[in-house]
Amino acid sequence: MSHNRLFTLLLIAAVPVSVLAGCLAGAYPVPWRAVVGILGGGEGYDARWVTVVVEMRLYRVVLAWLVGAGLAMSGVAFQGALRNPLAEPFTLGVSGGAAFGAAVAIGLGWTGTWMIPGMSIVPLCALAGALLALGAALTLGRGAGGASRETLVLAGIVVSAFLSACISLFKALNEESAASIVFWIMGGFQGRGLADVWLYLPWFGLGTCVVWRYSRELDVLSLGDAQAVQLGVSASRVRVAVLAAASCMAGAAVSVCGVVGFVGLAVPHLARLAFGGSSRGLLAWSGLLGGTLVVWSDIAARTILPGGAELPVGVVTALLGGPFFLFLLRGKAGGGT
Repeated sequence: MSHNRLFTLLLIAAVPVSVLAGCLAGAYPVPWRAVVGILGGGEGYDARWVTVVVEMRLYRVVLAWLVGAGLAMSGVAFQGALRNPLAEPFTLGVSGGAAFGAAVAIGLGWTGTWMIPGMSIVPLCALAGALLALGAALTLGRGAGGASRETLVLAGIVVSAFLSACISLFKALNEESAASIVFWIMGGFQGRGLADVWLYLPWFGLGTCVVWRYSRELDVLSLGDAQAVQLGVSASRVRVAVLAAASCMAGAAVSVCGVVGFVGLAVPHLARLAFGGSSRGLLAWSGLLGGTLVVWSDIAARTILPGGAELPVGVVTALLGGPFFLFLLRGKAGGGT
């Protein structure tokens, strides 16, 4: 059995194991046999167990896996389209836009539900902010000399910095909502349910299909824009399409769970170190690895603190991804000397 096939089988096998572990983790104990039976559709179990396993944990685990997979695949797309190993889903200000949209909704008291039962207005405002930030970055990038990777990155930095300042100003003007805004920005899956899964799933599916569709073109872009044009690939068109799809997928992730950082940066590099290969293979491997990583980060966030208290998942992923980011920077600096 080849190296890649063995790792692929391990990643696939890790998915049901992670789901089971996620449905077991929590302050309220449920026997593992009961969890397996409930997940298998069995009947006759204590109604409280069913509520805890399905309503409070299963949908949360599914959302965590989808968010992790989406962020990781977005990272592959960003790094491929921009040819920058340090690029991640929030390079174009998507994270700042989503955070700003959520901050506005929380600060103005728009914490009710939308016309969809159980759907909070906050994620919808966050998604709108992410899409507006993406549009602003693309517009600025085009106005600064075309949709090249350099101008898009600079435009994203400008948009992100401006929105970060807006969030700070909004928190200063709304001190009663500052704690809620900060907690949301740190990211987490506490209280998330089926409605959030349905909100994220269409964006996840659309982004995955578009990025997968252009995966061959991403391989050509790795040769450089000039070579891509000679091979019949429109570098600007492919770059905008891929970045738009990846940003929508990442922005939707931020809209349902807040900012979960470093997944889009670290996971593609881990997959590349383990498997190498083309963009299409990296998308599949990164998706599997990213989903599993975020599920286990959420499990750690639920179980580290005593008494049922939870850490924000964004804190856990930052603790894992921060040292990895420094490792990449050191490696890049060492390679350039």
